Amino acid sequence: MNLPNKLTLIRIALVPVCLILLAVGWDIPAAVLFAIASITDFVDGYLARRDHLVTNFGKFADPIADKILTLTMMILMAAKGYLPVWLPVIVAVRELAVDGLRLIAVEQGRVVAAGMSGKVKTALQMTTIIYCCVFHNVLGLILSIAVAAITIYSGVVYFWQLKDLFTKDLKG
Repeated sequence: MNLPNKLTLIRIALVPVCLILLAVGWDIPAAVLFAIASITDFVDGYLARRDHLVTNFGKFADPIADKILTLTMMILMAAKGYLPVWLPVIVAVRELAVDGLRLIAVEQGRVVAAGMSGKVKTALQMTTIIYCCVFHNVLGLILSIAVAAITIYSGVVYFWQLKDLFTKDLKG
């Protein structure tokens, strides 16, 4: 197993630790550990591309690790009142819709790579989670609104770029 894939597995392993820290009220340690886990997302992708270590496992596991990490933290943070309850709902719906779209694309022989809006979405989600773990103020709400907007926007971008998947289905 190569280093980028190991970093992805480490990110997944850090999820329950982050959740436990947050659940017991150790918000700053939870934020620090979440930040470390988030950094592995950027490092593993960079190393995989730079060193030509992209694998099928990595293509599958990396986005799953991101979703598990961000969504579980958002859900617990919403339960604690650190994030609005509607935010993890919007994120979950977008992720399920885009994953469904990707499955349809794969069935038609197309691979859908992560686009820039999706990468910005993930970075803003992670930044907002870190901020809202540490600070509980109005800027957290503003960041949550920004996360919701970029999350919806990036989902629309994927559907727009792949709209032909649906017209092929109707014509075929």
